[in-house]
Amino acid sequence: MSISLEGKTALVTGAGRGIGREVALQLAGAGVTVALVARSRDELDETAHRVRALGRAAFVAPADLGKLDDLQRAVRRANDELGAVDILVNNAAVVWPLGASATVEPGEWAAAIAINLVAVAALSFALLPAMVERGWGRIVNVSSAIAEHPGAMIGANAYATGKAALEAHTLNLAAELAGSGVTVNAFRPGSVDTAMPAWIRGQDPARIGAPLHQRFARSYAEGLLISPEQPARSLLMHLQRDTTGEIWDVSDTT
Repeated sequence: MSISLEGKTALVTGAGRGIGREVALQLAGAGVTVALVARSRDELDETAHRVRALGRAAFVAPADLGKLDDLQRAVRRANDELGAVDILVNNAAVVWPLGASATVEPGEWAAAIAINLVAVAALSFALLPAMVERGWGRIVNVSSAIAEHPGAMIGANAYATGKAALEAHTLNLAAELAGSGVTVNAFRPGSVDTAMPAWIRGQDPARIGAPLHQRFARSYAEGLLISPEQPARSLLMHLQRDTTGEIWDVSDTT
């Protein structure tokens, strides 16, 4: 059964471009007011302009997701401007550091985990009390198929680790919140033509590893990447349902 999202408020991370921007636009098209979070103010302003062109309000909150103070500030500002957040889409992620694990700086590895996992949990925990009090909420954590096959992306240990842990976090939190009216799910968007794979293709194969570079170069050359609009539309359809504790895939609805 499809549930209307009209009049709800959402916070979307990584909303300046790619999947995050398209998710914000899909939500706006469904009548949702959106808070847009990412590092780049210029990109967020462009997303906000497109949201407003659809007749919905948009609030821009630049933040470095690797800094907990920034996250807390973004939540406070979103609540002050838009009221309590009903929908949280944790989309932002980084794929660095790449290369042989023994050559990776531990600080960079930890910084990636902070963005891809710790920030997700911190935002969820900050917004959960109000969701539980109202008896309604949606939390979606954007994951990756790499979580199911971690060995398939050699040279991206931090990314694979973070996404696998993200899905465990998602399913555990969903079980904790069962019956509360707040749903928690993970979403695997597929291979999408965004800045992230383009950045990998632009790296030196000798530094990140030839197999990793070849994998991303080949998927692009063979036209295997889908547009960001496809996973965004799929995610919107899932958000209009009451299921929780699931790992959604873009192929479920496309």
